[in-house]
Amino acid sequence: MKLKHLLQTLEITEQHGTVDREIKALSLHSGQTGPDALFVAIRGTRSDGHAYLEDAYRNGTRVFITEESFIKPDAVNVVVPDTRQALAALAAEFYRHPSRELRLIGITGTNGKTTTAFILESILRRAGLQVGLISTIAYRFSTRYRPADRTTPDALGLQQTLREMADNGINCVVMEVSSHGLDQHRVAGCHFDAAVYTNLTPEHLDYHKTMENYFQSKKRLFTDVLPSSKKKKTAAVVNMDDERGSELSRQTPCRTLEFGFDRGDIHARDIDMSLDGITATLVTPAGDIHIQSPLIGTFNLYNIMGAVAAALFLEIPVPAIREGIAATRSVPGRMERIDNTKNKIIFVDYAHTGDAVKNVLQTLKAAGAENIIIIFGCGGDRDREKRPVMGGIAASYCGTVILTTDNPRSEDPMQIIHEIEVGVLAQGFTKAASVADMRNRQNMYCVCSDRKAAIQAGIQMAQADDVVLIAGKGHETYQETGTEKHHFDDREEARQALQLCA
Repeated sequence: MKLKHLLQTLEITEQHGTVDREIKALSLHSGQTGPDALFVAIRGTRSDGHAYLEDAYRNGTRVFITEESFIKPDAVNVVVPDTRQALAALAAEFYRHPSRELRLIGITGTNGKTTTAFILESILRRAGLQVGLISTIAYRFSTRYRPADRTTPDALGLQQTLREMADNGINCVVMEVSSHGLDQHRVAGCHFDAAVYTNLTPEHLDYHKTMENYFQSKKRLFTDVLPSSKKKKTAAVVNMDDERGSELSRQTPCRTLEFGFDRGDIHARDIDMSLDGITATLVTPAGDIHIQSPLIGTFNLYNIMGAVAAALFLEIPVPAIREGIAATRSVPGRMERIDNTKNKIIFVDYAHTGDAVKNVLQTLKAAGAENIIIIFGCGGDRDREKRPVMGGIAASYCGTVILTTDNPRSEDPMQIIHEIEVGVLAQGFTKAASVADMRNRQNMYCVCSDRKAAIQAGIQMAQADDVVLIAGKGHETYQETGTEKHHFDDREEARQALQLCA
């Protein structure tokens, strides 16, 4: 593609060198450049692409998009106010705006994005559509599957993936949109048909600093990205039971579809919940829809309603909606039940914020769990304020708490655990010297920094009617310690622990 054509998409403050060049690739990494590539220098949270301009130049690159001048006699340098915004515009143009050829649904919010995406994907498949999924867990379409390294890919990877999907017969894509992705303009240049808002609770405050900043990032999907779509019809699907839902519904210029427990365009009645699933009747503009789902909990009913609202906007037939909901038997790491023959009730869940843990524990209690054994920790190099909060919530709902590591990253694992302990002790829990000393397990907790041993202990001590919740990592198949990642999967560890039970 001609550089001259690509540059027409940018706001340019300086331009040096001739633009009569052919561009065959875009790159963010100096090691992946060459004579026909255009290098975009991005200022990241850990490194700055401007520090690698000379490396890219030595590798043969001669076209640079930067925020500061980088002038070489034989090179083109285009200076822009924001290289992230420039990258999004360049990537969309370079890959010929694939989202214009797709029905694209974005889902944002603190909790529920992944489950809502999986439910909606299932519904769309039952309707006969060829569906792609971009989620926290994986990017997949047809028979292709790629584990996700982040919820929302960078703008270059996103447009490349959407083009690959469009060229392989995909006609509908369901996509999780993170606050980081919105703040960093990763989805700029995407033309959405609909956007779903699930909820907002404290998370990522190490990055956003305040809840207002966090909300403003989420809001961009509805007040900026969705309204700029070139699609003929767009819709904002909003959870009106969330305290920021009404504000969002008022501020978006798009058509809204509102859902809530007992209000909104889509709401529920005749609800029955248990550890076996959900049955309910959804009241919708298309008439009443009776649903049965193997997923459990009020929060999953919200996820179902959000997916149904988006499906109705896309004019999906009601039978496909019912079938798609029933077929979503589990979502990896989201209240994923570990089946076994030992009569143990075990769930693995990604809950890693206070609100998410509270929702899961309230769900288990409402479904009939009398005693819950929770095994969890908190990630290092992330929001520290949530640690005692999560400890307090765990102790409020569980008889037994086992504190362990999550992804400690660069922090001391025991220091993280001590910060969680503050909240547990505030609820009047007694600390056991070890797991072996937790014979009287009511209002007791222990520290077991080895996550594998903690999972084994929790499952072995579980008695009839106890529920074991392994929280925090969910679908993750690794543990981050220092700068290293090593394989670790809570689900695998739970199954191995079950083999040790009598």
